[in-house]
Amino acid sequence: MKTSRIMASMALAALCAVTPAHALDGETLDIGPAGATDVLTIDASTNTQVFLGILQDFQALYPGMRVVYTELPTQTLYDDALARRAGRASATASATALSSTSVSATAPGSSSASVRPSPDLIISSSMDLQTKLVNDGYAQPHVSPETTALPDWARWRNEVFSIGGEAMTIVYNTHAMTAHDAPRSRQQLLAMLRDPAQRLQGKIGTYDVAHSGIGYMAATQDARRDSMAGALWAAMGNSAAVVDEYSDGLLDRIERGELTLGYNVLESYAQRRIAAGAPLAIVRPDDYTLVVSRVALIPRDARRPELAGRFLDYVLSARGQETMQRESRMLTVRTDLDAQALTGAMRPVALGTGLLVYLDDLKRQGFLQAWRGAIGQQSGSAGH
Repeated sequence: MKTSRIMASMALAALCAVTPAHALDGETLDIGPAGATDVLTIDASTNTQVFLGILQDFQALYPGMRVVYTELPTQTLYDDALARRAGRASATASATALSSTSVSATAPGSSSASVRPSPDLIISSSMDLQTKLVNDGYAQPHVSPETTALPDWARWRNEVFSIGGEAMTIVYNTHAMTAHDAPRSRQQLLAMLRDPAQRLQGKIGTYDVAHSGIGYMAATQDARRDSMAGALWAAMGNSAAVVDEYSDGLLDRIERGELTLGYNVLESYAQRRIAAGAPLAIVRPDDYTLVVSRVALIPRDARRPELAGRFLDYVLSARGQETMQRESRMLTVRTDLDAQALTGAMRPVALGTGLLVYLDDLKRQGFLQAWRGAIGQQSGSAGH
């Protein structure tokens, strides 16, 4: 795997100067001593800048460890896990066939050669895809005081764990809309979209559900919780909604004023921009605010599962959760550490088999067909 690496010094001050480099297959941070014996590899969908402070704090606790963190799309994380198993199965079959003819099983050209090496930890915002990996036997368990302290909705089979919450919010440009005018609920947003004044015509954006793993999951959760979801999509379609597979793409447009408002946008991404001075504001819908999670699992074929477990225990600890709230603007999932966490209108999505429903091929195709018909998007293949 070709990768651009950034070597940081062991001093935390130097670490703070790290910036990610672009690689052909993702954006990679390489933090810690080059000659380290302990190397933890993490493949994740979270933006490197969002996760950098957490990696720095962890490496400060373990200065002799090297951490290699690669940002990849959620679908790539899932597809890579499947490809690794398929590659191993193919290599085993080839070895059996070759041994029967007295040919070396490690001959060049083995199909496993092109498979990306397994990371020690996979972190993804696509809770459904992570749950499917666990359901299909791709993960291994990890049990510790930190994991058992999680609420039931935040862990499943002791193999997949929520490490940080993400509120799905309405974000608007404060130069184009006042706090008084901003919709506080989906009902208000629907009324605004249906208003003959067409204030949001061509000025509203949302996830491209057909190409975004987290966007698809959020949309299916809306459909399960809210009978007016279809009407809202249709109203967005009639208002010529702009769709993007990334939160940052939507936020770029809102910040520039090309869009006035975005629906189902990750709160932490918007908060970072607001802290930097962007003319944005956030609304947590008061009918319900969907909370999705960044979820982690240790692959069954992880090379250093003990290091992955060490990182999991850190990020779920009081120190790790506080660091994540401060540095990454995510919500704590440890309700025992914060009695006010995820209360009120906040509705966390639970890990478990319920997330697998809309991964069924026929149900997925039907859902996407309905969404495209409502919002006016052309068919396309599923991706990030």
